[in-house]
Amino acid sequence: MSTTKDKFSLIDDQRSPWLTIVLLAWPIFIEQILASLAQAVDTAMVGSLGAIATASVYISQSPNMLVNGVIMALGVGFTSMIARSVGANDMERARGLVRQAILTIVSLGIPMTILLFALARHIPIWMGGAPEILDTAQTYNQIISLSMMFRCMTMVLTSIYRGYGDSKTPMKINIMINVLNVIGNFLMIFPTREITVLGFTFTMFGFGWGVAGAAAATSLSAILGSLLLLGRCFTVKSEMRISIKESFKPDWSELKIVVQLGIPAMIQRFCMSSASIIVTSTIATLGTVAVASQSLAGTAESLSFMPGFAFSTAVTTLFGQSLGAQRPDMAKDYLKKTIQMSSVVMIVMTCVLFFGSEIIMGIFTPDPEVIKHGSVLLKILAVIQVPQTITFCLNGAMQGAGDTKSPLISTMISMWCVRVLGVTLAVRVFGMGLYSVCVAMCSDNVVRCILSYAFYKRGAWKKGAHLTAK
Repeated sequence: MSTTKDKFSLIDDQRSPWLTIVLLAWPIFIEQILASLAQAVDTAMVGSLGAIATASVYISQSPNMLVNGVIMALGVGFTSMIARSVGANDMERARGLVRQAILTIVSLGIPMTILLFALARHIPIWMGGAPEILDTAQTYNQIISLSMMFRCMTMVLTSIYRGYGDSKTPMKINIMINVLNVIGNFLMIFPTREITVLGFTFTMFGFGWGVAGAAAATSLSAILGSLLLLGRCFTVKSEMRISIKESFKPDWSELKIVVQLGIPAMIQRFCMSSASIIVTSTIATLGTVAVASQSLAGTAESLSFMPGFAFSTAVTTLFGQSLGAQRPDMAKDYLKKTIQMSSVVMIVMTCVLFFGSEIIMGIFTPDPEVIKHGSVLLKILAVIQVPQTITFCLNGAMQGAGDTKSPLISTMISMWCVRVLGVTLAVRVFGMGLYSVCVAMCSDNVVRCILSYAFYKRGAWKKGAHLTAK
């Protein structure tokens, strides 16, 4: 019979590290690709309603991400500690951390949901949205806010499963969520209409809710997905299983460590989201077409960097488990090989984005102006795919070790001194256009890559590794 450690720990001297990386990364890779495709289909459906609909959704994404990031930052701490516990074969501590995570999400998620709902109309106004999009944006925000806690639950539990070394379960459930989201969008966005398929014409039922339908589909699928992930925590037959009979009282000694790890991650997400708010509001001054072009180009780019995200998530688990098993040599080797593997993948993605930019943008919108500007943005964004994935892997490794301060510092410097300052000067001071915004964003990614490498070589993550050990 296999031991608990054999079942959950991925650290194995007898197995090729390349194979270990692939075994953990491929479900995340598939999950992220399909999630991005689902988001692309979602964006294309909304985009078919016109630039106003697209801008109504995009204008509020950054503030929503800011609120989500508060809870997600705590998830970074839980994931790092669980990976470390599994590597050390301390499954009792790992289960206790799962219970603490659920308690934390519920305690913070409810008041944040209320706050987001109350600010539904104020958010697009603060973002500089045009008057014609305010009503639609308010409706979208109100519906999305109702599922905020569940979306955070899904994201944190997904990270926790991966910390255990189980990337297949969240893959299956998140794929289901995205499929249901696409089906829901198809039914809820469009009205009842005649559809012709393979020469057969039939009446397709639809609610015709427009942007509100997109929000409803996203919210309902997210709620279902979070309940499935949560349910498995109580029903799965393994050492990972928790019980409602066990204590869910706050464990302040563990929560203290989570907060120590989570606060830098929270500030990092705040810096990224607040910087994104400034950038988005600056783009809004260039007009609705500029907002739609940037939104769709960013969605298209997500199809490329999601594989890089999969590798960085894998290295977070492998780095944390290796340190838990007292094998820093393996941790470093996993990082090196993950960077090499992900860089090869992202070179391919660079070529796809650069040479297929117009075709890709044409999938998302019929608007010729948006296609024209968005395709140029995609060509610019293509050149930073490799530096971006290297940054992801380096930061993922440091977070897996419990070092959340180094990624924070590199992000603050690059986002505010390069991206925000560059965009503000280019648009508001020198009167330059949308392309200059994209150049500033790409420069931010290159600088962040250099800084992340410098912080990793400095070795501050070794101190974080002591923090997560019990």
